[in-house]
Amino acid sequence: MEITNSIKYVGVNDKKIDLFEGQYEVPNGMAYNSYVILDEHTAIMDTVDGNFTDEWLVNIESVLDGKAPEYLVIQHMEPDHSASIPAVLAKYPEIKIAASAMAFKYMEQFFADFFAGNPLSADKKIIIANGGTLELGSHTLNFVAAPMVHWPEVIMSYESSEKVLFSADAFGKFGALDASDNWVDEARRFYIGIVGKFGPQVQAVLKKAAALDINMICSLHGPVLKENLGYYLGCVDKWSSYTPEESGVAIAYASVYGNTKKAAEALYKELTNNGTKAVIYDLARCDKSYPIADAYKYDKLVLASLTYNSDVFPCMKAFIEGLKERAYQGRKVAFIENGTWAPVAGKMMKESLSNCAGLTFTENNVTIKSALNEESMEQIKALAKELA
Repeated sequence: MEITNSIKYVGVNDKKIDLFEGQYEVPNGMAYNSYVILDEHTAIMDTVDGNFTDEWLVNIESVLDGKAPEYLVIQHMEPDHSASIPAVLAKYPEIKIAASAMAFKYMEQFFADFFAGNPLSADKKIIIANGGTLELGSHTLNFVAAPMVHWPEVIMSYESSEKVLFSADAFGKFGALDASDNWVDEARRFYIGIVGKFGPQVQAVLKKAAALDINMICSLHGPVLKENLGYYLGCVDKWSSYTPEESGVAIAYASVYGNTKKAAEALYKELTNNGTKAVIYDLARCDKSYPIADAYKYDKLVLASLTYNSDVFPCMKAFIEGLKERAYQGRKVAFIENGTWAPVAGKMMKESLSNCAGLTFTENNVTIKSALNEESMEQIKALAKELA
């Protein structure tokens, strides 16, 4: 695929993967993106997952037209982008690697056996850092350090002649390149799930990006972004500043015999009948990256759980931990609790969120004793009115 006359796409689609990073459902697969810059000195931008090394090398050969690449630029050492480093070194033994000092350290950790028999000589290692450059001819790569976006060694590369930002994992999304899905939904789920904890670091990189004249963004996952870049930058700015995208209510529930589920569904019905945007999730039966992403999308969250072993139900506990791990903040939260003899889930859920910054809690909450009745339905109506 041609990105520009001089920049070619040589990445691959993974249609076999079921869980990305061992936890995120990816029904539309994944793209592992890699690029080649053709110039006086040719550079390959990152590698791909080891399951696709052979396909990737064929893609590279097809665009090089017999020419040997001079540089391999490694922006991120996570194995879905670095696993094919030994293969490219074996195929092109004269190639030089440009990477951060920390990336070279990780390389030795990941590929100790390979480097034991094929040590990189000093002249094959180009250590790059923030503000550094790599001259390719008419193209110049300007390096932008992006620590903890989302690994500490990450470097982004801005090609100044064609104004292309090679953004590592930033601006990426779940899904193969030929997937017909919604960019913002899968990009949000990708960002919140994988990078969500590191909002301040992403904000720092966005400030660096604001000083660049960018015509195109080439991420390591998802499509090349060529138009309406302000929209994509705005999305990442909101996610990384923990700003809700819109007013609405995300409802997440954990239920055993269906009574807590009925309460959550009753609240959902009250809200939607009143014209309030709402979404609802059964935490025992979904990939939690979906409700976590919507908990960030909307400005209000309702957590509904039965009391279980004097605590909250395990899948709710895991969900709350997932929110905290990703620095959940700046929203309004409500609770629905259920318990036959000692309902304490509301108290426990609130305590679990006590260290999250900028949360406010509703005045109205719901307590169910075993099953819904007239009193608890009135509590649900009052909560729906407050959330609306």
